[in-house]
Amino acid sequence: MAGANTVRPYRWLALYYDRVFSFARSWGKAPRMHVLGRLLPLVESACDLACGTGSTAVTLARRGIKTFGVDLSPTMCRLAREKARRVRVPLRVLRADMRAFRLPEPVDLVLCEFDALNHVPRKTDLAKVTKAVARALRPGGIFYFDVNNRAAFKGVWPLTWYIEKPGVAVVMHGGCDRSGERAWSDVEWFIRDGGRWRRRHEHVEEVCWTASEIRSALRDAGFDTIRAWDAAPLLTNDPSIRPGYRTFYLARKQKTGD
Repeated sequence: MAGANTVRPYRWLALYYDRVFSFARSWGKAPRMHVLGRLLPLVESACDLACGTGSTAVTLARRGIKTFGVDLSPTMCRLAREKARRVRVPLRVLRADMRAFRLPEPVDLVLCEFDALNHVPRKTDLAKVTKAVARALRPGGIFYFDVNNRAAFKGVWPLTWYIEKPGVAVVMHGGCDRSGERAWSDVEWFIRDGGRWRRRHEHVEEVCWTASEIRSALRDAGFDTIRAWDAAPLLTNDPSIRPGYRTFYLARKQKTGD
């Protein structure tokens, strides 16, 4: 991140996300269906917030849901549009900051998956995001998201991770502060360029909140029903997810007259 209030869009992560983190598509499906499975048939419009390369947005659009994608990265937005064109589904992608995004019309569902919410630069930005999401939703609309917790910051982020795919390899090593409220990862990319390998560097940071801080921000933004699920029982195939590491949330915007 570049400064207390500025988010620098990831470049190499955007370009190689689908190749390096291809497991993410199946990773997110199980909890999404567990939490939203009974609600999705009722959803007519949705927004995939921090949509990345558009995999979830395309999945929703294929169900006949009118879908918007929002991401800060120009590269992510371009890749999401290209993905939608390849499979011939309508998807409108908007480049915007999740703290201040606006949609052309209110929607029934906003999703923010894969701990994207943790990537805001300051803890106080949570309130900005929840208010922007509430503005984007119809009365009674729902907000589905997941976050990394302090336990994950302390247990996972200081480790070294290595992933190799054809033409690209990535090494990630980071840490967290003493409070466990901020974590970071220095990401070293090794990208094949003809007969040579080029090295590129990227710095990733996340912040976290307690469950009470998240619930307070949601209530202040106008959400009146809030449910939470620990990720471990939903992601049994991921040994890195232990109880308390990640939480999935579902919040309902208050209906008019409630």
